[in-house]
Parts: sequence; structure tokens; C-alpha cells
Amino acid sequence: MGKGSNVQKAQAARERNQKKLGKSDEERRAASAKAKQDGAAFMCKICRQTFMVNAKASLLYLHVTSKHDDKKCDPVACFDSLAGFDPNDPDGKKADAKKSAASKPKKSAKKGGGDDLLSLLDAGLSKGKKKK
Repeated sequence: MGKGSNVQKAQAARERNQKKLGKSDEERRAASAKAKQDGAAFMCKICRQTFMVNAKASLLYLHVTSKHDDKKCDPVACFDSLAGFDPNDPDGKKADAKKSAASKPKKSAKKGGGDDLLSLLDAGLSKGKKKK
């Protein structure tokens, strides 16, 4: 059996050469621009230090407290994204819990008690499937 036609060999050689060349100039410029944009997503207004896109508000606040202690009471002076930031709740878990508790309407009590296991067993239901 043969090892393929000349057309296939030429095509494979073209693909290998493309991989060796790497990115084109346009691709390099686009990647460079994206990296610059992502790298300077958050910039401190005072000292011009940059932070990545994935930097959390708690990290930005830590920068404010450690580098600019005099601006601790007003972190918006460094980063606009810290407007409404609560240092006592850095991850926003307390605020999310309040929102979810306020948005969930209370369910009416169903006949037969609550959702605990004892009330289910009293009603004659089993916890899992029975094996045959």
C-alpha cells in the first residue's frame, strides 16, 4: 500500500509549516491588546497600581487599607468599583443572605407536618427505595 498521494503530503507539510510560523501579526496585535486591557482592568487612582480582571473587591479594599491608610474611610477614592463595599462583609455573603431571605415567600404548611424525617416516617413514607 502507498503512503498517500502527493496532495495529502503537500497539505500535511503546509499544516506543519503553519504551526511552526505561529500567530500572524494581526493575531499577535489582538492578543497583545487583550492582555493589556485585562491586565489594567482595575487601576488605583492614587498610585496607578493595576489589578487583573479577576481581582475581587476584598483584594482591592486590602490595597486601599495597606497602601493608602488615610483613604480607608473612602475606598472609592482609589477604585470606583468599591462603591457600596462593606468591609465587614468582604465577600457579600451577608447581603446575599438578606436578599434571598427577603425574596423567598414563606410556604404554607402542608398537611402531615413539616419536612423533617420523623414526620415523613409517621406519614408512612420511607426514606429511600426498597431493594428487590
